[in-house]
Amino acid sequence: MADVFDKEKRSLVMSQIRSKGNQSTELKLIFAFKELGIKGWRRGSKMKGKPDFVFPKSKVAVFADGCFWHGHDCQRGTTPKDNSSYWIPKIQRNKKRDIEVSDFLKAKGWSVIRVWECELKKKNRNLLDKKLRMLVP
Repeated sequence: MADVFDKEKRSLVMSQIRSKGNQSTELKLIFAFKELGIKGWRRGSKMKGKPDFVFPKSKVAVFADGCFWHGHDCQRGTTPKDNSSYWIPKIQRNKKRDIEVSDFLKAKGWSVIRVWECELKKKNRNLLDKKLRMLVP
């Protein structure tokens, strides 16, 4: 399907979109926290990288990363086919930023857990539980 906007207008429209949280993945992660009896988390942290959840007492930052936006190589086939000259560098920048943020937080004494969107599916629950093991009381 052809875009209804020209390239400049599409660029303007897309530049106005701001992330407001990946609520579906965050809500699934909250559900997993509750199932595992994990407590002490906070949302809306202003720390570098804006983790989705922080555990201040244990100094753990948890990111719920979307497979497409953060370049996960899962079986979902998330490699963009349309406008790949834009999306591939964009995703590469996101991956680079994720590494930089994780390294920064680790240097400050924080542990970092990155949960992939695909790990929140029931069939991958064992992968999620393994990542969250350090948070279980």
